[in-house]
Amino acid sequence: MLPDIDQLTLAEQVAQMVVVRTSGFLFDHQIQYPDWEPPAAILQHWVQDLGVGGVILLGASAGELAIRIQQLQNWAKIPMFVAADIEEGVGQRFSGATWFPPPMALSVIFRKDQTLGLHYAEKMGAITATESLAVGINWVLAPVVDVNNNPDNPVINVRAFGETVEEVSLLASAFIRGAKAYPVLTTAKHFPGHGDTAVDSHLDLPVIPHSASRLWEVELPPFAAAIASGVDTIMSAHLLIPCWDSELPATLSEKILTGQVRQKLGFDGLIATDALVMGAIAKHYGASVAPVMAVEAGADILVMPIDPETAIRAVCEAVESGRIMRSRIRESVQRIWQAKRKIFPLQVNTLDLRDLSHHISQNDSTTTVTEILQHSQAVYCPVLPSENLIDPVTLNYLSAPNLRNLIVVDDLLKCDFLNFCAPAITLPKQMGYMTQITDSQTLSTADLEANHLTLLQIFIRGNPFRGSSRLNQACEHLFKKLLINRKLQALVVYGSPYAMQQFIPLAPANLNTVFSYGQMPAAQDIALRRLFSM
Repeated sequence: MLPDIDQLTLAEQVAQMVVVRTSGFLFDHQIQYPDWEPPAAILQHWVQDLGVGGVILLGASAGELAIRIQQLQNWAKIPMFVAADIEEGVGQRFSGATWFPPPMALSVIFRKDQTLGLHYAEKMGAITATESLAVGINWVLAPVVDVNNNPDNPVINVRAFGETVEEVSLLASAFIRGAKAYPVLTTAKHFPGHGDTAVDSHLDLPVIPHSASRLWEVELPPFAAAIASGVDTIMSAHLLIPCWDSELPATLSEKILTGQVRQKLGFDGLIATDALVMGAIAKHYGASVAPVMAVEAGADILVMPIDPETAIRAVCEAVESGRIMRSRIRESVQRIWQAKRKIFPLQVNTLDLRDLSHHISQNDSTTTVTEILQHSQAVYCPVLPSENLIDPVTLNYLSAPNLRNLIVVDDLLKCDFLNFCAPAITLPKQMGYMTQITDSQTLSTADLEANHLTLLQIFIRGNPFRGSSRLNQACEHLFKKLLINRKLQALVVYGSPYAMQQFIPLAPANLNTVFSYGQMPAAQDIALRRLFSM
């Protein structure tokens, strides 16, 4: 099924090292990120004519995605890697599939009961792998093995399995074990560790100022554990690590990718770059420069180069000029072939769309999500829980216009977890609340003088491109204003425990408060039913 490497031209070999971004939707007018996702004609040219080695997908429902992936594999002469950033399950990116709470929720369970925490991490890996295969994804870009030991980290945050070396190493390894039972690739990211940064590498280049001994003590053990557990890929981080290389970011540094990953850690699987279109690289290196430097450094996979055709041509020219040895390209393609033989043991499977419902969001997966949410949820009670939570009977004595459900999100235009039937809206409505939704950028306190008893729900967490995972001043002012006016009835925070910790010193001891790591509808349902004793 895979051709002999020597039968491929140099350009075809280099193309196998390139993974491009594309929309999971079928039609051009549905493309959500046109700067990164090409229209169908260009995508087909990259896959069919250039022979790129893989795609990374975002957007669409699980059912649509299955059709899209089948289309892409039909275009390809050589079976492709199909990757997705599904750190919280397939449903995180593709609606209809299972959406887990963020990995940090498992650290809360792990601290109370290690065996249970590891059990859930392993199940999370297995369910993610099973549902990935059902739709055609064969490369899971997870787990995150960064140790999130910086509360101001804007991009890793709850994506990490925790704040300590032990919990991250053990939980990430359990996730890998769960996924390894299935023919999918797993990925430990972001080497050598993006946890102790306050800068998002999607926007600019963070610096890790620590000594080599500190890196080996804190940042690197989870990667070593992932390798010992059989992880297939290590993804580089766009970080400057002066103790190893004072000039080049890890993604472009031979001292780091070859010297540390290959030689010191002894990893012989695939080394993939993080997306080369990210600001940390794209701002400082050109479309033809970064791919060549990444290959020189030791990368096998070039993820999302600014211009795939330019990247392939630039690497070929570097080989032809003698800057890169031809054998270096062959080594990477051999690793790619080894990985592809794992996920395509015989042939590319033709998906039976009628069978999807038997593999997506089954009872076992939804039960697992519910249990993780329940075990990791925090309810702040000054006295007995039954005395602290809102009594539905009491609400019957209040007129509906006086009850307000105020929902604050990071960005209304990028809000996958809210719609007209989301529990954050429907459950308070059943209790007589009127809903008002705003985002943290346009938040106004002008109408807070009105006589509304307020249920305040805040959705906030670290996410790529957000730049911060902390409360902004407008959100903090809103909270204080409601307290001063004695109109804050209850608070529910979904997402970042670090944001929740900012509320705690401000909140009175008798405030009804619930925190959930999850933001998805299942998390909303569990949190609000606990609040209302439903």
